Amino acid sequence: MISLAKAIRLGALGIALVALTACTTVYRNHGYTPSDEDLEKVVVGESTTSDVARAVGRPSSIGVLAQSGWYYVGSRFKHFAWKAPEEVEREVVAITFDDKGVVENVERFGLEGGEVIVLSRRVTDSNIKGLSFLRQLLGNVGNLSAAQIFDN
Repeated sequence: MISLAKAIRLGALGIALVALTACTTVYRNHGYTPSDEDLEKVVVGESTTSDVARAVGRPSSIGVLAQSGWYYVGSRFKHFAWKAPEEVEREVVAITFDDKGVVENVERFGLEGGEVIVLSRRVTDSNIKGLSFLRQLLGNVGNLSAAQIFDN
């Protein structure tokens, strides 16, 4: 039989272990962005939508204007104790197609200090069709409060 003092020590140790694990930072990944190795299989000016689907998979988002682009979005969130989850990293891979379904651009965008930055780019044309969509997707996350929205 366990003595009362030993039971109290075991209980205190158990509570301490639970408290320590509750304060452990947990990172969770959401979404999917293809790796650079997978994107090397996509040839600008040659690959079609079916080639891209085979090489890197179907996208999480498709451009709204004539389905001109495929967007792969991946985010990493930091969960710590009682605090609200914080997005610490976001990456978007944009693959745009011409009207015949052939790849025009393959671009990787990231988020640094709230600003959209280009991480890599393979283009046949300097015109980036989906940039406004990307700015909306990457920008202004958590920058608005209810007071700002309903301020008269």
